[in-house]
Amino acid sequence: MTDTHEPLISIDRLARHYFVGGETVRALDGVSFDIRHGEWVAIVGQSGSGKSTLMNLLGCLDTATSGTYRLNGADVETLSDDQLADLRNKEIGFVFQTFQLLPRASALANVELPLIYRGVSRKERRATAEQALRSVGLANRMHHRPNELSGGQRQRVAIARALVGEPSLLLADEPTGNLDSQTGEEIVRLFGELNARGHTIILVTHEPRLAARCPRAIKLMDGRVLGDGPGAEVAALQGPRAVGT
Repeated sequence: MTDTHEPLISIDRLARHYFVGGETVRALDGVSFDIRHGEWVAIVGQSGSGKSTLMNLLGCLDTATSGTYRLNGADVETLSDDQLADLRNKEIGFVFQTFQLLPRASALANVELPLIYRGVSRKERRATAEQALRSVGLANRMHHRPNELSGGQRQRVAIARALVGEPSLLLADEPTGNLDSQTGEEIVRLFGELNARGHTIILVTHEPRLAARCPRAIKLMDGRVLGDGPGAEVAALQGPRAVGT
C-alpha cells in the first residue's frame, strides 16, 4: 500500500548536462523539490529554462546526469530500461499537446490501449475505459474517431487514456497549446475537477497565466528553480529570487 505521508515525488540536486561541440550545456542544474500526493503543480518557464528537460526526467523518458529522483518510493536513477518502462506504464499518465491519438481508432479503443499493454481482459478494459470517458464528460462520444471530435474532445480522450490505468501521477505537457482560449479554459477546469477528486497533476507550461491557475507553481530559469510557491505569485516572477519566497 502506498504511504501517502511520504512525498509522491522527491528530487534532490537533479541535473541533466549535455555535451555539445566540446561545451557542457547545463539544461538542468541542481533542482530540488518534493511533490505530495494530491497536489496540482505547474512547472513553468520560457524556452531554454529547463522545463522540458525536467518533464522528461519526471516522466522517466530520460535519465539524470546526477542527483536523485524518487517516484512513489522507487529510486528512478537505479532502474534498468525495462524497469523504467514498467514504472511509466504503472505510475504515470501522460497528456500531450498534440493529443497523440490513433486516428483510425474510436475514443474507446484509444483509451483502452494502456490496459492492453497491461494484459487486462477485454471485458474489464472495456468497462474501465468507458468509466474513464464518462469521468471526462464524453459518455456520448465513445465510439467517435478523433476526426469526428473537436480539439477539446480529443484532449479529453487523451486525458481519459492517461487516467485509465489509475496512475499515481498525471503529467500534462502544454495540454492547452493546440486549443483556442475557450476550449483551453474548459480543459483547465477539468484538471481542477480531477485534482479535487484526488489526482496528482503536474502541468508543464510556458504560459504564466496558466501556471497562475494552479495552487502551486515551480518556475525555472536557466536550469534552476527561480521560485516555488503559490501559483499566482510564482508565475509573476521576472528575475532571480530566493526559492520559496
